Amino acid sequence: MNIGIVAGGPEKALASLLSYRDDIDIWIGADLGASYLLRNQLPIDIAIGDFDSLDNEEKQVIKKQANNFREFPPEKNETDLELAVAAALSYQPASIFLFGVTAGRLDHELANIQLLYRLLEKNVSAKIIDHKNILSIYKPGYYSVQANSSELISFIPLTPTVEGLTLDGFYYPLDNYTVTWGSTRCISNQLINEQGTFLFNDGILIMIKSTE
Repeated sequence: MNIGIVAGGPEKALASLLSYRDDIDIWIGADLGASYLLRNQLPIDIAIGDFDSLDNEEKQVIKKQANNFREFPPEKNETDLELAVAAALSYQPASIFLFGVTAGRLDHELANIQLLYRLLEKNVSAKIIDHKNILSIYKPGYYSVQANSSELISFIPLTPTVEGLTLDGFYYPLDNYTVTWGSTRCISNQLINEQGTFLFNDGILIMIKSTE
């Protein structure tokens, strides 16, 4: 099961939600994200959050349209996105797609990237997707990656070091390289063909596919 969570980040930075319609089994709108689902004529399986980004009229429309409406007080320990992720995990999903979680407040954005790590620890595949980027994180292992010719691919360590990084099928290949915090060595790479591979043996690695 694949779950799409739409949060209330700037609408101008949203990916095309409709292009993921066939990939998502359950849609969850976190606060203003529920309104984004409504505007895209996508189902609101769950609307969750404190809804402080909506006026009362908008909230009532969401409440009527959502299959499941869960309202929380503004003063709470979790962000609306964290509540949405907890709701998603109750379905034991194979993967979670996160939309509307970037291009707004930097504190939220950094916390949301760290949230991917928590999902990784639960063995749930997760991605952050906006109109220019797809961000995912990985444990040590061997992986294949696909991209089109216009996409740049960057690798950034989430841990202080990522050891043994090897890139094959990339314009800038690597062999058993150690990437450290602050290094820009692995920024803005590209695939030679439609598919390449990467592997590493220690650390946690962020991969970002970007378009200009």
